Amino acid sequence: MSSILRPAVHETGAAAPAAAGATATMSRKSADYRPISSHLAITPPVSVVIPAMNEAQNLPHVFETLPDWIHEVVLVDGNSTDGTVDVARRLWPAVKVVEQAGKGKGDALISGFAACTGDIIVMVDADGSAHGQEIVSYVSALVGGADFAKGSRFANGGGTDDMTPIRRLGNRVLCAVVNAKFGARYTDLCYGYNAFWRHCLDRITLDCTGFEIETLMNIRVVKAGLRVQEVPSHEYVRIHGVSNLSAVRDGLRVLRVILREKSAARGTGRRTPPLALKAPRGELS
Repeated sequence: MSSILRPAVHETGAAAPAAAGATATMSRKSADYRPISSHLAITPPVSVVIPAMNEAQNLPHVFETLPDWIHEVVLVDGNSTDGTVDVARRLWPAVKVVEQAGKGKGDALISGFAACTGDIIVMVDADGSAHGQEIVSYVSALVGGADFAKGSRFANGGGTDDMTPIRRLGNRVLCAVVNAKFGARYTDLCYGYNAFWRHCLDRITLDCTGFEIETLMNIRVVKAGLRVQEVPSHEYVRIHGVSNLSAVRDGLRVLRVILREKSAARGTGRRTPPLALKAPRGELS
């Protein structure tokens, strides 16, 4: 059974409108502001979700770059055998560990999102390719008015050290298709460093298990009419280990998601009515 994270509903059964979600977020009471820099402080708590499978060697770098003002770190462990969880707990004693019940990056992220308690959720890969200090840019975009802050390696100020020519071409083609079919203006499509207000989960349904979840989110936030802002980001080379990403296999999965979403839009003319938020599929510890 595939993982599904569906939008939350009120007791009446109707989906919470974006404005209501935003109002609830902005009216949140907090005892203390979290200082991010000498010029910026926030009250919304920030949750960082890190899907990981056998990433014990990379976690020291990942956790070292995370800012100390974040509210919580949620590590979703994909049945690691190299001590990933032990390393995470040593590096960040308060880490919230979710034992993944299914398989795949999409499944892991869905489980992690459901376990978050922060108003802002940030997705960070565990391979060392993303720098945690960039989180401030994502949070700034969100508190500045965006609903979804989308990382881009090809926006001005972004870059990548870890993309083969075929992956670059595939990403460019798929990005162009999404822009043309859904009226988006993305410069990057298949990138996993993103952040969003938790209320966005009330507007979209996540129902895929693999790397294509990033593309699915990018499409559905546009279809839901959410405010998206791209954030320049630099992708570094994986520090240790080998990626499970397959350019051809995962590229085809991304294409199928695009075609499915376009077909659904033609067939109904509107999104499927939101259902209840599914509880975490993994076990918390």
